[in-house]
Amino acid sequence: MKTLTKIYIVMILGLSYLNAGDFLMPDQAFKPYAKINDKTEIEAGIVLGKSIYLYEKKLKVEIVDGHGVSASETISPKSVKHDDDLVFFQSPNFILRLVKEEGVQGTRDVEVKISYQGCSDAGLCYEPSENSYTLQVDSSKLQVASAPVILESLGLGSQTNKAIAEEKSETDSIADTIKSGNVFIILLTFFGFGLLLAMTPCVFPMIPIISGLIISQGKGLTTKKAFALSLAYVLSMAVAYTIAGVLAGLFGANLQAALQTPWVVYSFSFVFVALAFSMFGFYELKLPDRFITKVSSAGGNSSGFIGVAIMGFLSALIVGPCVAAPLAGALVYIGQTGDALLGGMALFSMSIGMGVPLIVVGVSAGKFMPRPGAWMTMVTAIFGVMMLGVAIWMLEKIVDPSITMILYSVLGIGFSLFLGVFEKKGHFFQHSVAMVIFIYSVALFIGFLAGASSMTQPLGFLKAQSVTYAAQTQVKEVKFKLVKSLAELDAILEENKGKKIMLDFSADWCTACKEFEEITFADAGVKAKMSEFVLIRADVTDNGKDEKALSKKYGIFGPPAIIFFDKDLEVKKAKTIIGFMEPSEFLSHLNKL
Repeated sequence: MKTLTKIYIVMILGLSYLNAGDFLMPDQAFKPYAKINDKTEIEAGIVLGKSIYLYEKKLKVEIVDGHGVSASETISPKSVKHDDDLVFFQSPNFILRLVKEEGVQGTRDVEVKISYQGCSDAGLCYEPSENSYTLQVDSSKLQVASAPVILESLGLGSQTNKAIAEEKSETDSIADTIKSGNVFIILLTFFGFGLLLAMTPCVFPMIPIISGLIISQGKGLTTKKAFALSLAYVLSMAVAYTIAGVLAGLFGANLQAALQTPWVVYSFSFVFVALAFSMFGFYELKLPDRFITKVSSAGGNSSGFIGVAIMGFLSALIVGPCVAAPLAGALVYIGQTGDALLGGMALFSMSIGMGVPLIVVGVSAGKFMPRPGAWMTMVTAIFGVMMLGVAIWMLEKIVDPSITMILYSVLGIGFSLFLGVFEKKGHFFQHSVAMVIFIYSVALFIGFLAGASSMTQPLGFLKAQSVTYAAQTQVKEVKFKLVKSLAELDAILEENKGKKIMLDFSADWCTACKEFEEITFADAGVKAKMSEFVLIRADVTDNGKDEKALSKKYGIFGPPAIIFFDKDLEVKKAKTIIGFMEPSEFLSHLNKL
């Protein structure tokens, strides 16, 4: 080993002369340090030379032997992306906050080790290095550790001694925020989370629903009434989501999953078809006149509000968003503390945030609704088509993809004909939209006949199938091992002990799960990185006894959720993913494992 080191130094010296000082010696490129600051914290880092950078995955700061002293938390700088790796271009500085074990007194020697590897922008990469430091810590200035903890230094998963602190996942961090935060701040924060969730595809189907309900009110609809109807829809949605969330947190049940059974989905799909045909003018959907008269005499004219409120309540359960980190955080808090009041308030605030854009849509539908005439017919027809689209979207969860493809195709062709795709008269813009819809719908129809199932690439089967060397070297498609019970999962885990393992909780009715499949997992860089993992998929579509037990064991309230196991089959809780993640962010996450 010493001989290799000497050879390496000679090579560095030779290169430094040949390149006229372009390369720095290792002790000039990297100047590691570790010290105790005035707060009795360990400050450790590396001063980098000019044009030098460090790889994050190679950088570790760990307490090798603390003699009863350990790190409860690490504050670290952010890395940046460079050639598909996360690196530090600026000299990184880390702070390790210390705690002591019960009974520890006096000054203790704490051994800290820094491991690292880096490169020069000029093209030279240095060999891995490590430095150890023995620091004297006055334990009388430290607090006693409340519980065993695990420190993941720099997010790299390195462990110190047995008493180290656990890095929290985003979900657990949100749950802790509820525990320790101000109630007003908590509600405001979750309101903001709701606004962000409103931008996700899981909420999009609610837009044509509320728009169609407002438009269907017909004559005499004022902006004030449109706002009141929209508010009734959103409040009912918020109440439903809050009740379902509190029950899920208290009992670990996924009510949304329970409502994805085929007969429920078929029933609601039929409801949206009925609403669509009502907007096409085939009939008028309303409550019985006798019932309306009775309600009106009891408390004013409530025509329309009851139906809208019912639709809002049911929409939250049937077409509501898949589980995301804020929702999961609230559910974890309720499950851990039993405080359904504060957890429910957080969920309600989040639901209201999700509903604000829907209120804007609803009021706009009422405010800008044209007067009776040709435009009214066009507007109601458009929303009728959107309702049919929602009905087909719901069927995607339980029927074969080819069935939904042909249904979308027929709907698109019919709508393009209604817009006058082959008529010479009419507005240019209307003709253009009709032609685009017609072409895409025909492509879907051809794809259906050819056995394709992709809505985004219905004619993908026309691509050349010749096998070339380039094709052979492409990254293989990612394949998951499917499990539906704990027994199946445990068998695969035991079989692959010692390897990196990724477990994906997914369901056919989960919109964000499909996003993962079609966008994130389809990315070439992500596929290449995922090939390093044993990939397992827990299918919780049926939400039966086995699926519930599987979700309960790992604290999963619903998909999408991805958890990772280390080589000892321990769950890396801090690395758990809840909700959809874009390819670049997901790849960065994988690189840290």
